Amino acid sequence: MRVTQGTFSFLPELSDQEIHAQCEYAIRRGWALAVEYTDDPHPRNSYWEMWGLPMFDLKDGAGALLEINDCRKTFPSHYIKVNAFDATQGFETVRMSFIVNRPPEEPGFMLRRQEGAGRTIRYTTHAYATNKPAGERY
Repeated sequence: MRVTQGTFSFLPELSDQEIHAQCEYAIRRGWALAVEYTDDPHPRNSYWEMWGLPMFDLKDGAGALLEINDCRKTFPSHYIKVNAFDATQGFETVRMSFIVNRPPEEPGFMLRRQEGAGRTIRYTTHAYATNKPAGERY
């Protein structure tokens, strides 16, 4: 199972050179970059842990890649993503978000079917990773 979240989810993993190029693209547009990580990649888990502070005044994508690599060293078995925020409209909007690190094994999700009154069927997903407590998942 390969978690597909973010801008480039349909592509193979980005190389460091490609990540650098995307960071440069965001910087040229005046977007702030932030690095986040998690061990619970559920699609509704939009609150990942932030690595450091958002990088508002970067002039070069190498600074973002340095932060990404520091996060990779600290959390080699977590999902790590880069978010690019645009504040030009007076509020922050995520313009780009992409995964830059994955655990060696992605356990996937279970689809749960719930039957209700009147033949109503509801489906929910459960991440197999959350069967273990936080910090012990990968």
